[in-house]
Amino acid sequence: MRLRQRFAFLTTAVLTAAAATAGAPAGAVGHPTGQCATHGHISVPGAELQRVSCHDDLTTSALAGTQYTDTTDQAGLTAQGTHNPSGVPGTQIDGYFPDTSHLNATHGWNHDAQFVIRLPEKWNGKLVVTGAPGVRKQYSMDTLVSDWVLAQGYAFASTDKGNSSPDFYTDGRRPGDAQAEWHRRTTQLTRAAKAVVAQRYGKAPRRTYMTGISNSGYLTRWQLEHHPELYDGGVDWEGTLWRPQGPNLFTLLPTAIARQQGRASDEDMYAAGFTRGSEFLWPYHEKAYWGLTQKIYRAEFDPAYDPACPGASAGSTLEEILAPCSSDAMYDYAARPRAVHDAVQRISLTGRIAKPMITLHGDMDTLLPIGVQSDVYADMIADQGRAGLHRYYTVEGGTHVDSLYNSHPDRLRPILPCYRAAFTAMTAWVEHRDAPPASGTVPRPGSGDLVNSCSLR
Repeated sequence: MRLRQRFAFLTTAVLTAAAATAGAPAGAVGHPTGQCATHGHISVPGAELQRVSCHDDLTTSALAGTQYTDTTDQAGLTAQGTHNPSGVPGTQIDGYFPDTSHLNATHGWNHDAQFVIRLPEKWNGKLVVTGAPGVRKQYSMDTLVSDWVLAQGYAFASTDKGNSSPDFYTDGRRPGDAQAEWHRRTTQLTRAAKAVVAQRYGKAPRRTYMTGISNSGYLTRWQLEHHPELYDGGVDWEGTLWRPQGPNLFTLLPTAIARQQGRASDEDMYAAGFTRGSEFLWPYHEKAYWGLTQKIYRAEFDPAYDPACPGASAGSTLEEILAPCSSDAMYDYAARPRAVHDAVQRISLTGRIAKPMITLHGDMDTLLPIGVQSDVYADMIADQGRAGLHRYYTVEGGTHVDSLYNSHPDRLRPILPCYRAAFTAMTAWVEHRDAPPASGTVPRPGSGDLVNSCSLR
């Protein structure tokens, strides 16, 4: 496998295909078609640059290989055999908001705060907003979310969150600034996309939903806590949990790195929160996730701990990028200065959601172990008296990225079909007061099409 392809696969979900920062390949330009040719001028409020194009099909099946998506940045997020719809004509707007960082080289713009907005010809009156998972870019959610919601008539908007790539932590002046920008960019795009929808269709969306996986699941939680006025509900797929007192990434990943270096036992891993029975996934995560994730987020919130690693860049080769900092095996978050905990506090969750939300998390997640991530967040929501707004489904056999099902079809299951079922249940809850099934475990079927079907009941 070529370096670029291998890197894209290895850094799925929480990471990004850094080797793809040159952007998607140029392809045929969009062209006028039907209503799209005559719907009038579209202006994205606050955008520094925008490009409007018309397409016979806005889905990945048609846009792959063109400048209007980037399949490399979606690598590893879906299982083989996933069925996605196609044949959705409409309008696409690509552009960026004013920003001072230059980590996103897509389109050759070398400019962060890039976004994509898609407007189907046959609109259902609603809008879906998401952000990039991990430190990917604005097209990373196309196969997971965009294709499916467009086919149902939703308008769609996605942001790169204002910084991307394993070097995302170099953005900002203070510890935590880069991640704090994610919130601002998501809010900015939501407001702009609502205005664009009103321009295109002559009326504002009657419903707006926030959704995402991993870091964009975290953003779904954060937005419903802090900007519920912008949304009617959301679906959180294994959102990352940040709490200043823990648990968080820094209370579990150093143990994984220590084990990799022979300094921690399996029992230490279980004590840190890793699920018993997930051991078969540990070798992959040693190579692809744990070291890189710890070092770049530790550099974001605690750069003084080891200024030499990762330094100004997480690396220039695959091996350098994925390699952990040896010092992180000894990282003791609880003993770090108050300023580090304050930096984490700035971006932490509270559980005070104010709109309906469904959470899904796989019990075999080996990057964000469920017991110290979504289990804790569900308790936080209940402690805030918001349990009536929440449903929480544990997906038996689900892990952090669906592509790992390809290697372990006898032990895992893709979460995407359960996500689609959850999204449908959430909209019925919001729009028709049809309460979703009670929170609980979604069992792994012993047979059937696990890749494309799931029942929450």
